[in-house]
Amino acid sequence: MSLTRTSGLAAVILTSALALTACGSDGGGSTTSSAPAGSIECATGSIKASGSSAQKNAIAEWVNAYIAACPDATIDYQATGSGAGVTDFLNKQTAFAGSDSALKEDEQPQADARCATGPALNIPMVGGAITVVYNVEGLDKLVLDAPTLAGIFNNSITKWNDPKIAALNSGATLPDATIAQFHRSDESGTTDNFIKYLIAKDAWDFEGGKAWEADGGQGAKGSDGVASAVKSTANSIGYVELSFAQDAGLSAAWIDNGNGPIEPTSDNAATTIATATIEGTGNNLPLNIDRKGTTGYPIVLVTYEITCEKGLSGADLEVTKSFLTYTASNDGQAVLTEIGYVPISGDLLTKVQAAVAAIG
Repeated sequence: MSLTRTSGLAAVILTSALALTACGSDGGGSTTSSAPAGSIECATGSIKASGSSAQKNAIAEWVNAYIAACPDATIDYQATGSGAGVTDFLNKQTAFAGSDSALKEDEQPQADARCATGPALNIPMVGGAITVVYNVEGLDKLVLDAPTLAGIFNNSITKWNDPKIAALNSGATLPDATIAQFHRSDESGTTDNFIKYLIAKDAWDFEGGKAWEADGGQGAKGSDGVASAVKSTANSIGYVELSFAQDAGLSAAWIDNGNGPIEPTSDNAATTIATATIEGTGNNLPLNIDRKGTTGYPIVLVTYEITCEKGLSGADLEVTKSFLTYTASNDGQAVLTEIGYVPISGDLLTKVQAAVAAIG
């Protein structure tokens, strides 16, 4: 299954660092979406943000819509990876961080201290499927399960025609070729969520987290780096958010979670994300996602915008609140499905909107 979509967004995404200002895109083009005029209440000033590369395509879409409506605002989002984004936020270098994992237990007190006069909030804003992308000539459909997937990424399964892969893909032509495995080289929430799935299925012997720990394979920076590496390397495999698989036109594996193979689509990922429960209190909204027992596509993530409930000032406060109010709106969330993401919806979206409204 090859995933593709067409959008002017591809022209905006030139590097893993994304900087968009009130002047438009970084010179490569502009996105095709626009926000209804009534959905954005503009603020004035410049802010910096950084973090998750998985949400980069969503942020690009949102920023282009926002700055088209608000010419006196500048939003510079650098897609440096979730780990780097959290570090920047803790060091007061950014107004908000994007992270595909909520703040860790030891990071939350540091973030609260950075905010000084109020807690730091984990605000769910973007949902998505993490696809297992591959580049094998003639292999139109690939099915994997958690044990086989873990074997590929812990380097215990090294050939495409390994009996464990063949058993899941009856009738498929699997080459007698070495698997070129790519994982994230930077600290990544996508890695964290990918491994959380394998751990939930009791298939992974390493600890979880944003940093890759297993031996073997090759590292690539950012979701776009992994997508590019897989696209340019024969007999390769890697993991990226669905939006990047679509942009690169890469084939993606179906995942058998125990109830038959599930296609990696936004709708199937939404089935899993819809069962998430909130673990935080008040306006702090970290989620617990059931990846093990879901009947939907099981390898999913939710990206959080991490910022201060109280403690921002000046343009950091005004532009951050204005921008996140738009991204959390029905209009803002509506664009996500078109570009390979899963919107936040229902009661959770109501709580997200209340959390953004509390910023001040």
